[in-house]
Amino acid sequence: MAYYTSLNLLLIIFLILFSSLSCTCAQNPPLSSAEINRWCDTVPHPSPCKFFMAQEMVKPCKEKSEFRKMIIEVALDRARHAQTHIWGWGMKCDDHKKRAAWADCIKLYDHTIIQLNYTLQGLTSNSSFTDCDAQTWLSSALTNLDTCLRGSQDMNVTTFIWPHVSYNVSELISNGLALGDATDNSTSTSTSTNEAYPSWLSHNGRRLLLDSRSSVVRKAMFVVSKDRSAKYTTIQAAIDAAAKSSIAGRKVIYVRKGVYKENIYVGPYTNDITLIGDGMKNTIVTAGRSVKSGFTTYNSATAGIDGLRFIARDITFRNTAGPQNGQAVALRSGSDLSVFYKCAFYGYQDTLFVHSQRQFYKGCYIFGTIDIIFGNAAAVFQNCMIYIRKPIWGQANVITAQGRADPNQNTGIVIHSSRIIANKDLEPMGRSVITYLGRPWQEFSRTIIMKTYMGPLIDPSGWMPWNGNRFLNTLYYAEYANTGPGSNVRKRVQWAGFHVIKSPSLASSFTVGRFITGKTWLPSTGIPFRLGL
Repeated sequence: MAYYTSLNLLLIIFLILFSSLSCTCAQNPPLSSAEINRWCDTVPHPSPCKFFMAQEMVKPCKEKSEFRKMIIEVALDRARHAQTHIWGWGMKCDDHKKRAAWADCIKLYDHTIIQLNYTLQGLTSNSSFTDCDAQTWLSSALTNLDTCLRGSQDMNVTTFIWPHVSYNVSELISNGLALGDATDNSTSTSTSTNEAYPSWLSHNGRRLLLDSRSSVVRKAMFVVSKDRSAKYTTIQAAIDAAAKSSIAGRKVIYVRKGVYKENIYVGPYTNDITLIGDGMKNTIVTAGRSVKSGFTTYNSATAGIDGLRFIARDITFRNTAGPQNGQAVALRSGSDLSVFYKCAFYGYQDTLFVHSQRQFYKGCYIFGTIDIIFGNAAAVFQNCMIYIRKPIWGQANVITAQGRADPNQNTGIVIHSSRIIANKDLEPMGRSVITYLGRPWQEFSRTIIMKTYMGPLIDPSGWMPWNGNRFLNTLYYAEYANTGPGSNVRKRVQWAGFHVIKSPSLASSFTVGRFITGKTWLPSTGIPFRLGL
């Protein structure tokens, strides 16, 4: 009898607990179809939002920020499914072109998953996280997928690759971008160079950056030399060693004078690398990949950089494929919070691929012909020299081709206080070769040129259309307070998307301090950077 009494008591307790649990669940049911529709109708791509959100046991949400997090979670889930499928699809790649495009997509999907994880982690638990971080990482995630598509187009295998890798991930990421706060995180326009150090930079790292170049070289942990007088004879060997090392914080690789014929790569988990040479004329990294020789534009780069907080100084990156071989990248950077100081970039078409994330270029020399600086980073070039080279017969030169594909991406190319002039091989040709400031590679292409000297080679119209009249109303091209014979705006294009900025307040939106929030991350390296106009 006592046994049954105890059993009944346990049953009563269970029923009470179950009733309580049921009540709790009833108070917090998953989103209904009507609620899903209501939230999804606020984003640019409602159909995939409604479909995939309905597949999940989505919790109720009262705030836009909660819904945004759910959208990113769904995008991450879809990206993982796509990556799994791409790996399996690789077995069907029966020729070089398919394998080349497939290899790009595998790498780019991996990077997209990294960016989505960064964003979710920041939204969930990182107190120093800002909306600028979220928009940057989501912009990068979206750009990665667009680059996957472009690679399949380079290889003419789009119908083979893209239907098997899309998985609606781009649309879901675009929805996440649309739910962000597009306002600036920094309004500082101070011109001081004595700013506080970023939180990610250690005490020893600060000392390294403050030291003179010779002092940095003496403290290098990894030394590369062509004559075998150092431990490493290739730059890639030193990068690989740095990636495997247990050194905390910044890892300095000193590359002695020499011409290094190799393609180098800094992977997405190899962070805080400083690559320092013996000067632009003395330390040269060179290779000759191109699209015409069987590589995608993305993979043609002599140097590919994806690790966070990369710094390069006093070194040249060169692609020797020549003007007849089409797209041939000297350097591709997808490194967030990266700095290039006193570096040179030599190529012809597609010299410098500012692929994604936040980047700063100071005192650099850039040589090329068509789409010399291209990509979808938030990149600022300050006090740089842009030399326009002689193209092949019948071609026009184009300095920029910015790739912003979504109106909510916080990306663009800014050329500030620089010089745009003809290279020695182009000078004798005068204006027989037309040179444009840029053309819209994507629908929302954004390029701003301000306080920059323009030589007489610039065509009076300034800007070149892309495939007829595409994107002329949605792009954002602007000029502010430029000088030189090529800077006259009286005969510039009359596109709705072109602007002559007259307000210093508006122009300041595109400075280091505001456009790439430089005050929050750009260290006092001794580089005479300028946060404001």
